[in-house]
Amino acid sequence: MMDHSNHVRLSEAELNEATLQDATVYGADDHKVGKVSHLHGVGASAQAVIDVGGFLGIGSKPVAVAVNQLDFMRDENGEVHAVTGWTKDALEDMPEHHHH
Repeated sequence: MMDHSNHVRLSEAELNEATLQDATVYGADDHKVGKVSHLHGVGASAQAVIDVGGFLGIGSKPVAVAVNQLDFMRDENGEVHAVTGWTKDALEDMPEHHHH
């Protein structure tokens, strides 16, 4: 299990695509559930599009989640990641996000 308690939460100003893109998202059981592919908007009201499931980017499904439902932080190496209460199954059950 990864100990997220030592990790530094991102500030509101850091909730932008440049910082969050490619962040790994960990689910309720601390398993990797996906990666942030891009953001719509900026700050806590933004939507993060997460590629869920699949293998090496093949067969993954993009779903949109409000940034404020994800807990973004940096680990000891400065890598940005997110923790969420969603499980992989719950995310995979969400409607697919389509680019407009």
